[in-house]
Amino acid sequence: MDARLNYAGNPVGAKVAKYIVSASRAVHDSPLPAATRELVQLRASQINGCAVCVDQHTKDAAHAGETSVRLHLVAAWREATVFTEAERAALELTEQGTRIADAAGGVTDEAWAEAAEHYDEEQLTALVSLIALMNTWNRLNVITRQPAGGYQPGQWG
Repeated sequence: MDARLNYAGNPVGAKVAKYIVSASRAVHDSPLPAATRELVQLRASQINGCAVCVDQHTKDAAHAGETSVRLHLVAAWREATVFTEAERAALELTEQGTRIADAAGGVTDEAWAEAAEHYDEEQLTALVSLIALMNTWNRLNVITRQPAGGYQPGQWG
């Protein structure tokens, strides 16, 4: 499959990507745990059908030491026993934040309260920002049909 557009290969796309990468760096440098970041990125990408992001975040997480069992169970996290309560709260917030159009009222108070039990305000800010950023990357990649499979861990920093 060929990409419809190389959005990083033209001035407007490169500028947009630069700003998204900059915002992503702020989340990466936050106190949100790295394992949580990878699980959230993977789950949002699975929901959105973004193959290039699933490829990247699965490989980056494995390279960082995440187990194959946990990576394989992210799609079915509710029935899995391998995630912490904090990770489960982050995954629930990710699902509700990614599926806003599917839920009347968006993210529930219960999902927010559960996440707030496990993450402080700075971590919650990073978590919400990460969910929004992943949805942005997913949409850019899905709309332009970016091909998956060739990503190497750490390739994009």
